[in-house]
Amino acid sequence: MKRRTMALSLLAATLALPGCAQYYYGEHAGDSHTALVDTNHAAIDRLLQDAPLDPSRAVLVATVVSVDRLDESSRLGRTLSEQLAGGLVQRGVRVVEPRLRDNLAISVVQGELLLSRELRDLSRAHNAQAVLVGTYSVSARAVYVSIKLVHPVGNVVVAAVDYVLPMDDNVRGLLWAR
Repeated sequence: MKRRTMALSLLAATLALPGCAQYYYGEHAGDSHTALVDTNHAAIDRLLQDAPLDPSRAVLVATVVSVDRLDESSRLGRTLSEQLAGGLVQRGVRVVEPRLRDNLAISVVQGELLLSRELRDLSRAHNAQAVLVGTYSVSARAVYVSIKLVHPVGNVVVAAVDYVLPMDDNVRGLLWAR
């Protein structure tokens, strides 16, 4: 009888463990891990509605940077760029993968973000139809992201999308990590 009671207690404890994990991590913990990807891919959908792209021509993707530090990249900016590039590829857009190490592909002239000479040259070399550039701004409760498709000659913006990322632990971790 004592063994049976112990076995039932052990079984009850085992069945309760997933509930504890759900309580600890939140009822929809998995959702927060995919929210960033889903939000970035939805932004790509909106961008492509405004500027349908020629699938035979490439798009370059620059690193998304903080509006406060245009000359530096961050883990959040690099992650946004990777997810945005992935969203383009998944929608049939040809994306060229140049690694723009120290030059982040944008520069500031009289308050305007312009494509760097290196990126313009890369765009010509790959016959790129557009360059995806972006910035983000951090507040206490959210990160505001602006992305643009820019024609590599003349810096003409052909489409733009603004969106908000809630400041959750995942975004906060990406922001403050280098």
